[in-house]
Amino acid sequence: MKKTYTSAFKAKLVLELLKGEKSLSQLACEHKVHPNLLRNWRDQALHDLASLFDKKNLTADLQAAHERQVEELFAQIGRLTTQVNWLKKNLASTLTRDERRLLVERQDNEVSLSEQAQLLSLSRASLYYQKVAPTAEEVRLKHRLDELYTDYPFYGSRRMAAQRQRQGEPANRKRVQRYMREMGLEGIAPGANLSKRNQAHKVYPYLLKGLAIKHSNQVWGIAITYIRLLAGWLYLVAILAWHSRYVVSWELSDTMEMPFLLSAVSNALGGVVPEIFNSDQRSLFTSEAYVALLKQSGTQISMDGKGRALDNIFTERLWRTVKYEEVYLKEYASPREAQQGLRRYLEFYNQKRLHQALNYRTPAEVYFG
Repeated sequence: MKKTYTSAFKAKLVLELLKGEKSLSQLACEHKVHPNLLRNWRDQALHDLASLFDKKNLTADLQAAHERQVEELFAQIGRLTTQVNWLKKNLASTLTRDERRLLVERQDNEVSLSEQAQLLSLSRASLYYQKVAPTAEEVRLKHRLDELYTDYPFYGSRRMAAQRQRQGEPANRKRVQRYMREMGLEGIAPGANLSKRNQAHKVYPYLLKGLAIKHSNQVWGIAITYIRLLAGWLYLVAILAWHSRYVVSWELSDTMEMPFLLSAVSNALGGVVPEIFNSDQRSLFTSEAYVALLKQSGTQISMDGKGRALDNIFTERLWRTVKYEEVYLKEYASPREAQQGLRRYLEFYNQKRLHQALNYRTPAEVYFG
């Protein structure tokens, strides 16, 4: 039997939809109405707005009632417009471009990509952008910079360029500087620009000064590094329990953006929550999404201070170990190979590799012991 709905019921749902507090699919689910039917009611209501002003054959009471309905409907539309404008302004000011791009729903049939781009203050063309493969020269130079940085993590772009020149290689400092920024490489020597961060984001104090680290889940550190492929590169994020050197969680990505970072953090916090979670001040680690995830877990947020070369030393040592014992010995031809190789190595690192600093025990023995 076909279900019928009263006019009052339809009007109520259309008004709720126009308020913008719930999506069309949410309202349809809550009231057990097919989304297409609710969409048709909304479209019909907007289409028939003008007819509400037709006062022929209406009594004075009906005219007044209709006028009140029209005023309420337009008031709701006005409030919705104000909310949309507020949303656009605040998203642009509080979220980074990468964070706003994460909000795009490409399969959304209710709001087009063009409308989403406008609401999020993004260029529509950027949503259709297809990444161009890097040149062989760019790959070669970035691989070389990664090797130099692994040996000399205190080198900035000037020293990197000078080192290349001493080895008889052409070096343009501006190019070296740009590539290092893209790779997330920053000299750890004291200086005014230790980490690039979004100035609108809050920076949390460094909580580890003078702190004795005595147990596994007292302090975790997070960092990102460059992983080379034969014809490109990936980024590796890892979360390290400092006391045991145990890699709690890790993820690979072809771009240094939020999804793989949030995935690694979510996986790590799925079981145990550390007392302190430490990072540097780069924009990914000061972003609203990252900070909100840590706050929700209840951990204390710590961020390296400017000019503090040793704040995240345990994670820097991990990168050196991973690269010399795995990455530089393997020429990964694809992201799949890199994923498989790093999974095998990090399992070996956690479960079987003996650490002198741990009295020749494995990280897993210390972490779970």
